[in-house]
Amino acid sequence: MPVTMPRPRSVLAASLLAAGAALLAGCFDSPKLEDRWTRLDVVESNVSAFQTLTLGAPESLHVVADVTYRGIVTGFAIADLRVAPTLTPGLLQISPTADRQRMATDIDTLLARSTSIGRATRAVTGWDHLIQRIDFDFTASVPAVLDSTNTAGGALFLVCYLGSGERLRRLGQPESLIVTPFGSAAYRILPVGMTFRTAATP
Repeated sequence: MPVTMPRPRSVLAASLLAAGAALLAGCFDSPKLEDRWTRLDVVESNVSAFQTLTLGAPESLHVVADVTYRGIVTGFAIADLRVAPTLTPGLLQISPTADRQRMATDIDTLLARSTSIGRATRAVTGWDHLIQRIDFDFTASVPAVLDSTNTAGGALFLVCYLGSGERLRRLGQPESLIVTPFGSAAYRILPVGMTFRTAATP
């Protein structure tokens, strides 16, 4: 009759540890991009995605955004109403519910192909795990015509992003700030925004 020898405790313990590690690896997925990159989120605003704004009329905008930092960032936070004469509202996926990586890429495209018509800025410095809430209030002048290039395009977007800034002081003129947006992939930042519909002045 064969005799079963007891397994050494060290072998049994190693087997249990290996099984536990495999179980834990299966239970915990790698963190999502939203939890690894610095992220901006709109938590309050007096406008909503796909709301209709009136062409040729001023807009007073109030936006509250949270910046969740995943590394050290120094620069400016910007809330910006932008007009893109060669883009259409459906071309870019820019809304608070959009896929964050796709939206980050689309906002990079938007910032390169649009013009600011009103914005608010705030100097910021953050570090990993800091959550900073920022209030933005500004007035923008919506143009009467979005497409000034006769390409049948034109769209209006509100975006919140981070960038570097250079203050310009000139004698007899108000101080101005030149903003250079941080590229989303290069700086591991997820900006946020919303797309608007537009209507002619009644």
